[in-house]
Amino acid sequence: MIRRYRQSDATFEADVRGLLTLLREGGLTESGAAALDVPGIVSGILGDIASRGDDAVLEWERKLDKAELTPATIRVSAEAIAQAHAEAEPAFLALVRRVAANIREYQEHILIQAPPLLSRGGRTLGVRYTPIDRVGLYVPGMNALYPSTVLMTLVPAQVAGVKQIAIASPPLSNGDIDPIVLAVAGELGIEEVYRLGGAVAVGALAYGTEAVPATNFIAGPGNAFVAEAKRQVLGRVGIDSVAGPSEVLIVADESAPPAWVAADLLAQAEHNPGSAILITPSETLADAVVDAVEQQLAKLSRADAIRDALTAFSAILVVDDLAGACDLASDFATEHLQIMTADDAWCLDRIRNAGAIFVGPHTPVPLGDYYAGPSHVLPTGGTAKFFGPLSANDFRKATSILQYDAASLAADSDDVIDFATREGLTAHADAVRVRKC
Repeated sequence: MIRRYRQSDATFEADVRGLLTLLREGGLTESGAAALDVPGIVSGILGDIASRGDDAVLEWERKLDKAELTPATIRVSAEAIAQAHAEAEPAFLALVRRVAANIREYQEHILIQAPPLLSRGGRTLGVRYTPIDRVGLYVPGMNALYPSTVLMTLVPAQVAGVKQIAIASPPLSNGDIDPIVLAVAGELGIEEVYRLGGAVAVGALAYGTEAVPATNFIAGPGNAFVAEAKRQVLGRVGIDSVAGPSEVLIVADESAPPAWVAADLLAQAEHNPGSAILITPSETLADAVVDAVEQQLAKLSRADAIRDALTAFSAILVVDDLAGACDLASDFATEHLQIMTADDAWCLDRIRNAGAIFVGPHTPVPLGDYYAGPSHVLPTGGTAKFFGPLSANDFRKATSILQYDAASLAADSDDVIDFATREGLTAHADAVRVRKC
């Protein structure tokens, strides 16, 4: 079921390269979709929406989500959101408030603040951070419900001070969005929710239509089509990261409880598509984890889907030592990275790339998925080498502030004129020269 590669095998490096390629080049797709041209399909959807607006949106929603919508029903009414909130289980709403408080406290703690202005003679230099005017948040649906994603995207945007926030989530075949998602939106004060899924949602939020005003920034996770759509609209709008199908990589040694490691692998494979990888220097742990996976899998409600993900997208890599395990983990630059070793702190220092790192045996990924505070929207497919987790800081933009007085301009003008002239930009030089007195 789950493949095992040993560093002692002659094919180990090739096997690892193949696994990396699978994870980085859109290989994690729904069953039956692996052979599809995801970039081509997404490009066609986005181009159609850009040129035909609502008509294209309605046609693609009918084709892809089997939902019969009209321009008037693309947006969920404020009354429907309020009703979902009013009918939600009180205990669930209390849980939502606790989680929101955790997220808000963490996001406020990490929110970047402008440093004091730098004064250098008559020169005043600084930076200010202002919220993006309008953002779109994508909340996956269909195969599973993700009300937690509403919290993990919306609360950071609110902490950042964004004033206009739109949510898009796939409609069911009857055209409705599940009430639990609407209830969370209502609890957090959101009234702009659209019945849109996948690349269609990204296209509408990026280009705008008659029914969906364009946004400046799109955040949120999704399948391979959502991730590709975000990649293609980057530049027209900002994006948080390429947050596609879920991944976990576990670095563990013989000190790790095999049953716990197995449970963590199964939790990510449950997304299907999802990737679950164990890197360990212990052949004994690898054997025990394989046995534990089989034992636990039989008891799970999504056993068939999990087995498919373990077979298609997952692996156990047995390496020579813990240093090699950590270095290999940095190469994978995975979404979720767990460390369960006899020296977790040493591993944490050595591993350079990951979306989120869960340190120690008592820190399973679901703590980050649902409760602790950092957003569960994380870079996937190796993009943690240059993207980070979604945070309130993603919803703010920096602006440099410069102010000179006449004396400081005069002091610096010759250097500026010299540099501009060397670049052949004489108008630049004249813009300074004309101010010299």
